[in-house]
Amino acid sequence: MAKTIFTIGYEQATQAAVLSALREARVEVVADIRYLPLSRRPGFSKSPLRAAVEEAGMAYRHFRHVGTPPEGRAAARRGDRETLRRVYAGQLELPEALAHMAELRQLALEKRTCLLCYCREADDCHRALLMEALFADFERVDLTPDLVGTRE
Repeated sequence: MAKTIFTIGYEQATQAAVLSALREARVEVVADIRYLPLSRRPGFSKSPLRAAVEEAGMAYRHFRHVGTPPEGRAAARRGDRETLRRVYAGQLELPEALAHMAELRQLALEKRTCLLCYCREADDCHRALLMEALFADFERVDLTPDLVGTRE
């Protein structure tokens, strides 16, 4: 049976919508894969996000070293996928990243884990690159929280 890894981006979503999508998918661990877990969006900086995730009955873990360094984030904002790919590949070769990758993979083998980042679309984000590098043998399920101001 194939293992499943979930991904979610909080761009244009509220914290409540993200938590709802995570609960609906029965996620057990939210793996925050942002290099800097800070956000201008209310509720998505590390401390308030951790508190909300834990209050919702899930575990929260931050994996800084599989996040995108500043040069990669700038490339992603410009839509420069090739630079993002190059910078991120270099990031994943660092000893700290390799350690976080091993820990994250083991966690995903044991619990329903969701990779969290800002970008709404995983294919526009380093989440897709991390999937290629670490979870190629997993089924990927991209969760899409309701957008701000919309209802299903």
